[in-house]
Amino acid sequence: MPFHLERVALDDPRAVALRGILDADLDERYRDADADDPPGMAEERAAALAVHGDDVIATLLAVDADGTAIGHVLLRRLGEEWELKRLIVTPAARRRGVGRALTDAVVSMARDGGARRVILQSGRMQPESLALYVAAGFTPIPVYEPYIATMPRSLCFERVL
Repeated sequence: MPFHLERVALDDPRAVALRGILDADLDERYRDADADDPPGMAEERAAALAVHGDDVIATLLAVDADGTAIGHVLLRRLGEEWELKRLIVTPAARRRGVGRALTDAVVSMARDGGARRVILQSGRMQPESLALYVAAGFTPIPVYEPYIATMPRSLCFERVL
């Protein structure tokens, strides 16, 4: 089935809905792993993961032929860096190249914007994401701020442009 990419506002209702699905999925994947966190760690982690609208360069959706949003990604500025954030592909749309198309679009936008690399943060409970990033040419890097204190076991990557 064909799909296309659309650049939308951060608060586009379809984008907000997909980020909600991603939040629920990540909560389920990491709930047990984070169960022993000290008091306040969940709030600190949420602050580290927060995306502020002023930092967002682009919000992209993958949209199915029938108009359904089936994927989402953000490109944001993180200090001097360009960061891929909040990538999700709905379960029904997986294995159709949606995640790769969104990833490639972000990389292209960053390259066109003068970035020297794109970075991202992920985790061990997301094996399908990790496989996608490696297949898209990302290589491991050390955990970077703002994730060092609250998610030191993060798996971080870069794609040099």
